[in-house]
Amino acid sequence: MNKPKMTTEKGNSRVVMLLGQLERMNGEAVPGDAEMARHVTGKILHLIQTQEKTKKEMTAKGSSGMEVILAALEVNLTTGRLAFCFPRYCLAGGGNRVGVLVSKGGTAILLQLLLSASKDVPPSEELMLQLHSILAKVGPKDKKFGVKARVNGALNITVNLLKQNLQNQKLLLPCLQVLRVYSSNTVNAVSLGKNGVVELLFKIIGVCVSNSRRAVDRTYVPALLTIYQDWHRNDTRHRHAHIRKGILGCIRNVTNIKLGRKAFLDADGMRILYSTSTECLPVRTLDPLVNTSSLIMRKCFPKNRLPVPTIKSVFQYRLPHVPAEGPVAQLYRQPPEVDDVVDESDDNDDADTENDTENEEDDRDCCLQNDDIETDLNKLRPGEQASRTMEELRMYERFFSELSEDFQVQDLEGWDPSLSRIVVPTAPDMTPSDSNLVQLECADRALDQRPGEGLEQALVRELGRVALDGGAAPNGQRPAAESEVEREDDCSSHSSGDQAVLEVPDTAALLPLHDPELYVEMVKDTRSVPQYSEVAYPDYFGHIAPTYREHIVERLYGVQRSKIFQDIERMIHPNDILDKVVYDLDLQSCPVVDDGECLKFNSLFESGNLRKAVQVRKFEYDLILNSDINSNHYHQWFYFEVSSMRAGTPYRFNIINCEKSNSQFNYGMQVLMYSVREAINGRPCWVRTGTDICYYKNHFSRSSIAAGGQKGKSYYTMTFTVTFQHKDDVCYFAYHYPYTYSTLKMHLQKLEALRTPQIYLRQDVLCETLGGNSCPLLTITAMPQSTSNDQICQFRNRPYVFLTARVHPGETNASWVMKGTLEFLMGTGPVAQSLREAYIFKIVPMLNPDGVVNGNHRCSLSGEDLNRQWQRPNPDLHPTIFHAKGLLQYLSALQRVPLVYCDYHGHSRKKNVFMYGCSIKETVWQTDVNATSSDLHEDLGYRTLPKILSQIAPAFSMASCSFVVEKSKESTARVVVWREIGVQKSYTMESTLCGCDQGKYKGLQIGTRELEEMGAQFCVALLRLKRLSSPLEVRHASHFLEAEGDLIETSCRNTSSTTYVLKEDEPSFMEEVDYSAESDEETDPQENPGDEEHLSDSEAVQQHPFT
Repeated sequence: MNKPKMTTEKGNSRVVMLLGQLERMNGEAVPGDAEMARHVTGKILHLIQTQEKTKKEMTAKGSSGMEVILAALEVNLTTGRLAFCFPRYCLAGGGNRVGVLVSKGGTAILLQLLLSASKDVPPSEELMLQLHSILAKVGPKDKKFGVKARVNGALNITVNLLKQNLQNQKLLLPCLQVLRVYSSNTVNAVSLGKNGVVELLFKIIGVCVSNSRRAVDRTYVPALLTIYQDWHRNDTRHRHAHIRKGILGCIRNVTNIKLGRKAFLDADGMRILYSTSTECLPVRTLDPLVNTSSLIMRKCFPKNRLPVPTIKSVFQYRLPHVPAEGPVAQLYRQPPEVDDVVDESDDNDDADTENDTENEEDDRDCCLQNDDIETDLNKLRPGEQASRTMEELRMYERFFSELSEDFQVQDLEGWDPSLSRIVVPTAPDMTPSDSNLVQLECADRALDQRPGEGLEQALVRELGRVALDGGAAPNGQRPAAESEVEREDDCSSHSSGDQAVLEVPDTAALLPLHDPELYVEMVKDTRSVPQYSEVAYPDYFGHIAPTYREHIVERLYGVQRSKIFQDIERMIHPNDILDKVVYDLDLQSCPVVDDGECLKFNSLFESGNLRKAVQVRKFEYDLILNSDINSNHYHQWFYFEVSSMRAGTPYRFNIINCEKSNSQFNYGMQVLMYSVREAINGRPCWVRTGTDICYYKNHFSRSSIAAGGQKGKSYYTMTFTVTFQHKDDVCYFAYHYPYTYSTLKMHLQKLEALRTPQIYLRQDVLCETLGGNSCPLLTITAMPQSTSNDQICQFRNRPYVFLTARVHPGETNASWVMKGTLEFLMGTGPVAQSLREAYIFKIVPMLNPDGVVNGNHRCSLSGEDLNRQWQRPNPDLHPTIFHAKGLLQYLSALQRVPLVYCDYHGHSRKKNVFMYGCSIKETVWQTDVNATSSDLHEDLGYRTLPKILSQIAPAFSMASCSFVVEKSKESTARVVVWREIGVQKSYTMESTLCGCDQGKYKGLQIGTRELEEMGAQFCVALLRLKRLSSPLEVRHASHFLEAEGDLIETSCRNTSSTTYVLKEDEPSFMEEVDYSAESDEETDPQENPGDEEHLSDSEAVQQHPFT
């Protein structure tokens, strides 16, 4: 460092003379100068501390005092007294003086002094305190402070000082402040973490429950509330918001224990914080106070019982035999007198139930990011497991007539699916008379108009549901067959003044695969546990995709906070709550409320799900969803009818028993609505609707039985507001575009009519389900051009593509994608013909018919997730999985392993369409497993199909794909078919329920048009895959693979569905999204770690905080 020349500043100034003397010492290396320097600096320190004039001279513009002192420090690092001058000197000049110190190289000198002082035995506590106090001020001003500290070895000095002084309150604060500055450098943060600083911090900052108890015992809670009220009342200009926030912080800490929450309620804390927060709402700068107050109120809100007698499904289905273990076994062993809705004590005593993070699963994933990734190389290597013998598999030969020795072209014409059916002996023997499915009334009806009711309203009233004759109407209503509607044999119009005929609009040109009358015929053979006797109008009439785009909605600031405050008002103003039950499936004869002051609800139709509706305010309703049959959870899918509404009035709907900790409803997704009035007017379509949509944790307690033994858990509320366009309309709401089992049967029959002589189409019944419904199996390929041996040989040697869908009933988008695939395969264009000539398609379009029919979200009638049964499926409990796997095992036994297997799914927490595949190399790269290059050798062809899709399908995102194999997914179709059957290109294709954030559809919600397009584009990608594998095209395929570079580029951001992903899936909101007022977010304990509520093949997605 260059020696400064001391300028003359008021020559007679005492401090200037001392600085000049110190400057001369710096230039003359004379023995004994160290002692003299200490003496001089002692005088300088005394003058700075006692004389304001001296302090001003030292900090005046142009003063070189700092340079002189720095030079003295550099000459003699043991001059500790000089360091004592610095705090007073630096603080006297404010931030500018610290900046000058940094610019003069002071940081490096201070760090060298710290290193020198640390070598003393023992180190001077006073000197260490002063140095860390200075460094805490200097660090934020020096952009390279972190690097300088690491180079000078200061990190370990501070850490060791902390470890040796855990009880020294005087030293702790400056040391922690310096550690914070150190950690601003990423390399330093990693190094400090490895040296145990995180554990050290937990030792320093421990939870002190005893202090909270003392605050309660000494009645400090009412005092704190009074103080807060006083500050709120008098701080009218909001100049002391930080003090008010500090008081709230004290209240928040006290209410972390049960006694504190009780004391808060006894002191009328809810009303106090509610009123003060309401007054703060107009001032945006007071949002921190409002948010903290909201957190405290929600935490102290008493837990309520969900208003149902049991969390088990309303509908019961007795299994042929109960599994030996698992959730279903526990459900059956549960004594009937046990209350499974709420625990006796559902509060965590003395537990820190507050969490400031938005989604606690993030933290869990960050810490345990690799726990779910498979590390056993033997399990990662595909290999055939113990399989059924060829004799046992020969039962599937009937499904492969295209491979039979006596095959002739004419045999392709005319077949009886009943000859190919595998009957499950445990399926109930139901006849049409048993299921009350009789003949449907004619679509054209003669209507009696009610007094004051217009013709159009009468049409809506009668067409809201299409009733089947003989069926019992819900909730004590008269069956449609006994209503005022009289059936006319010829369905002709009436000319009488009080009667009119309903004319159903003809949309055959727009819906070639939909036929209302055929749909009803399909319904007659559909067997349901509730024995439905009605057909929902959207399913009867069909859906035409809107011609306009539906954008992902941007939520207005403050919406969620407003909803939470309205919930808190229920406790503060209980007399304003109606609490009137208007729909309840638990009551066999629920009285119909027809006072014109409330909505009417219904869900007793195929795929319907609504258990209970409670009117809480005049235009607000709490809704409760039904559990999956033979289960006590999985509340996500909903599909119900609403009628008797007013026009132009906002209605708020709250689904109050949701279980997942996050939802795309917080990211712009809307619910779907179907208006009968609009359909009659020629617009039969599901449309995205709803405003003020948000998703948050509520005050309804979730029992430990439902939460796998964990107490203190809560349900979540999904709330939305709808303003109806028409008075007395009949509207339907759904989680996603409904696609029923009867719709599938109707579509398959209509597809049969599209078959041309060039198309080989065969429909078989793979098996019957537990509920007695048939599981269809399709074979589609091109007919051989002739009966010559060459043509027949070519026909039989086409590679197989095996497709499945809808294993999870609530993922209706999977069926719409499958519909697009089937329609493309049955097309007459040259591309479709080329695709049929390239492959033989085996397709199971609906793996879980029973779940779809009965309105389940996740399970079949067995109460289990069928996509977790592929390793060891039970032929009685999981017949569709058992026989679908049997088909694949049969092909494997014939050495005809499919080229591609793909299972269509829907994804509830991510945007876009993407794939999950299986790769040894990419799995190992995400772990610390040491493996040689020979262990990791594999063909990169598994990436080709997703790469093609990313180039041709607008909704597909390659960046969202993952090829990591997780332990929790080892029993899913994707992994089992890859590992046991040996299909390298084994995928799960996930379609978003929300919309896209990239490509052509960026910013748009996804609709049925885009989903069907995705199914068609999948077919096009298969054709390109075929061409790329031909010898003439192999040389052009390199750009699809881009081998190692492509993998390395994405490995850091795509790990697995259950691991930490660096790139966030979602943007942030302006408003803080407060999911939890309690403890760390739960995963479903009944599931595997990392499996996260049995989400579809990778539904356990990275959760993101919202700020």
